[in-house]
Amino acid sequence: MRMASFHSRSSNSNGNHPASSFSLLLLFLLLASVSASGTVAKAISQPTTCNFDRGPVVPTTPLVTFLERVQETALATFEQKDFDPKLYVDLSLKSNLSTIVTAFHKLPRNATGSVLVPDFKEFLHEYFDGVGDDLVYAEPPDFVPEPDGFLPKVKNPQVRAWALEVHALWKNLSRRVSGSVLNRPEFHTLLPLPRPFVIPGSRGLLASKMYMTAKAIVTNLISLIDTYGYVLNCARAYCTNRSAMVYDIYNRTGDLDLVKKALPALLKEHQFWNSGIHKVNIQEDHCRNHTLSRYYAMWNKPRPESSTIDKVHASKLLNAYEKEQFYRELASTAESGWGFSTRWMRNTSDFTTLAITSILLVDLNIFILKMELDIASMAQIVGDNRIAESFLKAAQARKQAINSIFWNEEKGQCNNAFASNFVPIWIDLFNSGFSGLLGAAGIATSLTRSGEQWDFPNGWAPLQHMIVEGLAKSRSQEAKSMAQDIAMRWINSNYVAYKETGATHEKYDVEKCGDIGGGGEYIPQTGFGWSNGVVLAFLEEFGWPEDLKIGCN
Repeated sequence: MRMASFHSRSSNSNGNHPASSFSLLLLFLLLASVSASGTVAKAISQPTTCNFDRGPVVPTTPLVTFLERVQETALATFEQKDFDPKLYVDLSLKSNLSTIVTAFHKLPRNATGSVLVPDFKEFLHEYFDGVGDDLVYAEPPDFVPEPDGFLPKVKNPQVRAWALEVHALWKNLSRRVSGSVLNRPEFHTLLPLPRPFVIPGSRGLLASKMYMTAKAIVTNLISLIDTYGYVLNCARAYCTNRSAMVYDIYNRTGDLDLVKKALPALLKEHQFWNSGIHKVNIQEDHCRNHTLSRYYAMWNKPRPESSTIDKVHASKLLNAYEKEQFYRELASTAESGWGFSTRWMRNTSDFTTLAITSILLVDLNIFILKMELDIASMAQIVGDNRIAESFLKAAQARKQAINSIFWNEEKGQCNNAFASNFVPIWIDLFNSGFSGLLGAAGIATSLTRSGEQWDFPNGWAPLQHMIVEGLAKSRSQEAKSMAQDIAMRWINSNYVAYKETGATHEKYDVEKCGDIGGGGEYIPQTGFGWSNGVVLAFLEEFGWPEDLKIGCN
C-alpha cells in the first residue's frame, strides 16, 4: 500500500475583518465564530506571531457575564480543591437575574473577595437550581432490548451479550431540555432544543435500529442551523459530518422528507464555513490559487466555562493584546473539538503558544469536502440538478486544493504525526501508512506525550471510526485487512475496560489493551455516546466469529 500522508499547513492571514451579523450561540459556553475576509499569500511552515488578528467580538449575555463573576467568587471561597469552573456557568436561575445580582452584591466579602463558605452555599441554594436540572430523562420511543436484525454478523454469544449491554446504554443517555428551558430560556445558558437527543452524539444508533432517535438528533441540528446559521462547538470529528448523518439515515430508511428538510440547513452551514474569516485563499508553489477553510472564533476573552483557568494561563503573557489573542486561540481550539493538543502549539511545552487560527487543517477540509459530496448526492435525490452540479464542482476544487496543499509525497509522513493526518481515508480518497500511531488498542491521536487529552497515548472513538470506515471501503485488500485489525484492537480494549469498570469511556489508552485514557482539563467521562456507537458500528461491519475469543489476550 502506498505510504504517504496528509498534514496540516500553517497560514498567515492578511485580510480585513468587517463585523459579522451572526448571532452568539450559547451551548453551555459562549464560543462563537466570525464572518470576515481572510487571504493567504502563500503557505508557510510554521504559525507566525506577527500580524495578530483583531477580528470583531460578539458581546456575551448579561447572564453569562454574571455567572463568570459567581465562578470567580466560588474559586476565592472554595479555593482549588475539587474546583470545577464549568459548574457555575451551567447554573440555572430560580428568579430574575436582577434580583440575584442584588443578592450577590450584598454578600459580605473579605479583602480577597471570598465569602464565608456557609454564606456562599446558602446563596447558591436559594437562587440557583442544581447543575443538570435543565436536562431531563427522555424515554427513547424506538428502543427495544434486542432489535430485529441486530448485528447479524456477531456469532459469538459472549460478544453478542456484551453488545446488547452496550445497546441498552442508549436508554441511559437519552435526554431532552426541561420545560423551564423552553418556557424561560433567559434563566438558562442551555439552548432550547425541540427534540430529545443522546449525549453525546449519535454514532451507532443506526446499528441499533433507532432511526427515530437518530432523526430527532438531526432535527435538533437543523434547528440550531436555522436559528443561528451554524452549530457551535460541534465542528469536530464526531459531528462535523452532519450531512453524512442525514445521508446514512436516508440510505437506511428512504426518508425523502428528511432530506428535503435538511438540505437548506446544510447549504446554510456550508456557506458559514466557506465565507468570511473561515474562508482562506492560498497560493501553492506553482502560483495556483486555492480556497480552503479554517477555524476562527469570534471571542477574545476567557472561555466562560473555564474562565478562572484561562486567566491563570494568560497571566504569563506581557500585555492585554497578547492575552486577547491567546483567548481567541483558546476559543478557536474549542471550535475544533481538539481541546487540547500539542498539534496547535508553536512550542509544545508552552500552552500559551496555541496558534490554530494560523493553521490550515486537513481534517476540517476533508469534513467540508464530504459535506459537499453529500449535498450533491442529496440534491440529486430531490431533483435539484443545479445544486448537485455546483457542489460536485466545489468538491472537485477542494479535492485539488487538498492534494496540492496537504499531500506530502516525499516524507510519507509529516514530522509531527497526528491521527487527523489520515482523515482523508474516511472518504476513500487516499491511501496511507500510520507511522507509529497504531498501538495495541487502536490509533493514537498523536506521538507526543504532553498530558493533553488530544495527544499520546489517548485514542478517540470518532477518529478510529473514520479511519477504519475509509480503509474498509478501499479496493486494496491490505487496507481492508488493516481496517479489521484496528477495529478488533479497539473492540477488545473497549470490552475489557467495560468488564473492569462497568462503563464505557470517552477515550482510551492505546498503549495497553483495556486501559482508559486521561489528561486534559476535566475528569474523564463515562457514558458514553460515541464510544458505544463506534463499538456497535464496528461489530455491525466486521462481526465476530463464534470461535474467536474476545479480550486482551
